[in-house]
Amino acid sequence: MKPILLGICSALFFAVTFVLNRRMELSGGSWAWSSSLRYIFTLPFLLALVAGRGRLRPLLREMADRPLAWLLWGTVGFGLFYAPITFAAAYAPGWLTAGTWQITIISGSLLAPLFLTNVQGANGSERVRGRIPVRGLLLSLIILAGVALLQLEHAQKLPESQVLLGIVPVLIASFAYPLGNRKTMELCGGRLDVFQRILGMTLASMPFWLIVALIGWRDSGLPSGSQMIQSLLVALSSGIVATVLFFRATDLVRHSMTGLAAVEATQSLEVLFALIGEMLILSSPAPSLISWAGIAVIICGMVLHSLFAHKEPAGAKSAPRGEREELPSVQ
Repeated sequence: MKPILLGICSALFFAVTFVLNRRMELSGGSWAWSSSLRYIFTLPFLLALVAGRGRLRPLLREMADRPLAWLLWGTVGFGLFYAPITFAAAYAPGWLTAGTWQITIISGSLLAPLFLTNVQGANGSERVRGRIPVRGLLLSLIILAGVALLQLEHAQKLPESQVLLGIVPVLIASFAYPLGNRKTMELCGGRLDVFQRILGMTLASMPFWLIVALIGWRDSGLPSGSQMIQSLLVALSSGIVATVLFFRATDLVRHSMTGLAAVEATQSLEVLFALIGEMLILSSPAPSLISWAGIAVIICGMVLHSLFAHKEPAGAKSAPRGEREELPSVQ
């Protein structure tokens, strides 16, 4: 149950991204600055956290051993995840971006065959290729059905071009985030903790973000003070708190594709949190009856996923002791 609760908390803090990105876009801020500033502001906080715990050198050694792999999967997991998310904010409301993002529930499950898992066989533990968790995937479809109801009425009011530009980039992000997350878990092999892994991905993606920042400077000049403050808030809530909570949750179930699918399914609540946030901050109208029905379906799907996650497949190996340490405070 702990990974599910951590996932829900991360969804709450991730929702800040969708609301503030939309707010910055409506006020004339560049999507390039919104995305790059988040990771530029996140970097010093992560460096302080990791260095303060005396774990910076082990991370740097790991990255020095396989620099190209870190560069690739850090850029995929963070760069190709967040840049499309902020770009989509220019063409769609936060609730629609958050709703489309829920495709990551299915994306994460479909990536299972790309990874090896530990299974206890007759000759001891062995590595086998993961399988798509069919039952978990069906439960994910229930959640997606709720998401579809949640945004149905709103999507009908938007121009087709706006819908596509608000959806396609998020579809790319939905595959990039779980892929980069899981690939870096393989790179670490349990040798790094959550903070080290997030810092490693942030450092590895920094060349990408510097290029994006140059694009923002070329297109709109330097960011405004308001955009910098809001980007800092996004960096703290989503870049630090939410990311650490989500990565910690996935670490706890790293040897179970079913568990990973359940944790990734908790991100469906971002839709609800983003909707509430837009109502409070951007004065968006209250949801219709159809939207409330979608919220109810999402919650039901979440309960089913939580129950299903406790039924581990036969022979599945639980996370090692080192992966179960308590999550340090990041506030």
